[in-house]
Amino acid sequence: MLAGDFDYETHGGGYAVRRRTDPRIAARVHAALGDARTVLNVGAGAGSYEPEDRDVIAVEPSRVMRAQRRTPAVDAVAEDLPFDDGSFDAVMATVTIHQWPDLERGLRELRRVSRGPVVILTFDGDAGGDFWLADYVPELIAVERGRYPALDAVTEVLGGDCAVTKVPVPIDCVDGFTEAFYARPERLLDPEVRRSQSAWGFLEPAVIERFAAKLREDVESGDWDRRYGFLRSQPEYLGSLRLITAWPR
Repeated sequence: MLAGDFDYETHGGGYAVRRRTDPRIAARVHAALGDARTVLNVGAGAGSYEPEDRDVIAVEPSRVMRAQRRTPAVDAVAEDLPFDDGSFDAVMATVTIHQWPDLERGLRELRRVSRGPVVILTFDGDAGGDFWLADYVPELIAVERGRYPALDAVTEVLGGDCAVTKVPVPIDCVDGFTEAFYARPERLLDPEVRRSQSAWGFLEPAVIERFAAKLREDVESGDWDRRYGFLRSQPEYLGSLRLITAWPR
């Protein structure tokens, strides 16, 4: 499956509402930026996780996503950034690299324009099978595994000194990716919630209908709680969310 295959022009509406900045995740992203004052946000979407206390320039190729932003964004792609070498103190990219048609070229562009760290929030596709959703719709997990690039491939291209950190997902996470609802299975029955999780767009309608029927049945019967009810009181979930920080040597 090729990256960049989700049509945000058609399906990107509502991301600003359903994929909001979670402050606890944001704190980790912003800490990784260090003391950078100028930051480039690549694949910036509707603006989630952009620090408000720094000078941020955003790059976003989707017209629909740019229209949801509170501040303007440059219409450009990661693979061809319209900036000089070392233009920014730091560069960030949050939950976007799996969408880039040429991942290696995009990552090299991030490294080129940053004088300091490159900070990437992404998911480890190989870790998704541990999530309870794998028992209900393994097809979704397979899609995610095929879309998200291997973490070591990302760090190899970025070079320098790299760190990959597991990011805990809080129980009341306000960023609506799938694992954000680890303790709230009912929310994944809402088509509007799923609409802001791009992987569902690659599944056949019959697969989604089967998933929803089974999950609804198990939630109503209490079977989900018998198997996974401990998650409802677990304050954090260590799943597949990862923070990559790469410093130049």
